[in-house]
Amino acid sequence: MTEPTRALPLVLTPPKGRGKPPRHLADLDAAERKAAADDLGEPAFRVKQVAHHYFSRLERDSAKMTDLPAASRDRIAGALLPDLLDQVRVMEADGGTTRKTLWRLFDGSLVESVLMRYPDRATICVSSQAGCGMACPFCATGQGGLQRNMSTAEIIDQVVDGAAAMANGLVPGGPGRLSNVVFMGMGEPMANYKAVIGAVRRMVAPAPDGLGLSARNITVSTVGLVPRMKQLATEGIPVTLALSLHAPDDELRNELVPINTRFSVAEVVEAAWEYAKVTKRRVSIEYAMMRDINDQAWRADMLADVLSSYGDWGWVHVNLIPLNPTPGSKWTASRPEDEREFVRRLVAKGIPTTVRDTRGSDIDGACGQLAAADA
Repeated sequence: MTEPTRALPLVLTPPKGRGKPPRHLADLDAAERKAAADDLGEPAFRVKQVAHHYFSRLERDSAKMTDLPAASRDRIAGALLPDLLDQVRVMEADGGTTRKTLWRLFDGSLVESVLMRYPDRATICVSSQAGCGMACPFCATGQGGLQRNMSTAEIIDQVVDGAAAMANGLVPGGPGRLSNVVFMGMGEPMANYKAVIGAVRRMVAPAPDGLGLSARNITVSTVGLVPRMKQLATEGIPVTLALSLHAPDDELRNELVPINTRFSVAEVVEAAWEYAKVTKRRVSIEYAMMRDINDQAWRADMLADVLSSYGDWGWVHVNLIPLNPTPGSKWTASRPEDEREFVRRLVAKGIPTTVRDTRGSDIDGACGQLAAADA
């Protein structure tokens, strides 16, 4: 018999007493990089050289930074590029085109990232917190609780590692380029807003100040922290916003997504619509399909009505996600016929809808499965 899922409290603030990771080049803005050079007693161009290695060449090994003075190479690189992620394990699926990496952070915390290569793109799913405090009962990460926020550099280092894996041909298909980043790994990105926005700015900044990625190829996911969603609309960075809705009515969403007890369906959908209105970027509505829980045809009609009430000017797209099993969960994926009817109902009401191609479920690397177990 399946054990009932534990009901955990919402946690918006990480536990106190956790140390901070060492300062890293990716944490620093232009003024801070100059100050770091002064602290090292080096000219500013030395920091720029290190930045070129890290952001342009995706290199973290100081021995290969031969344009730095040999006598001070390790000292300079060590101060600017301290080790942040210790690789514990890499698991592969889909013929090696899906790679899940388990990382140990400086304080022993464990996080995971997932690199996925498709014919037309390569996407890395990154973590923004060690654990998660949103307590969604169907999500393995949420059931693990929150350990701490990650730093900007800890987030960026996952992306650099994925970009290097692509560039160096470690993923089947030959050398290639990382094109997309999704904040859909461990944690609630909006609950670690400052570090996440810092990471986004590093991602879109041209080299050697950043990775030179397109903001349109970066997706920031949230369960619906309304004040931060509104703040994101003011940043001037046209990332894609993904709202993890999972239910169109407050009664059910209160159970599935506990933050809904603070920000209702109406409030989070309106904040998503405002984001689309300000940025002119289409918002993605994430909806995990759970058998006999949220996949009834009438809920599809309700979801369509909620979204279409803001107009049909192309502001929204529904992304249905077949539920990925997690240990101890009482819920399973929808029946294929129910999923098809759900899609049909949404499309009939003019809501663009797709079903996500689930990758990595056999290595617990799919949405909702990241638990960072060191076993």
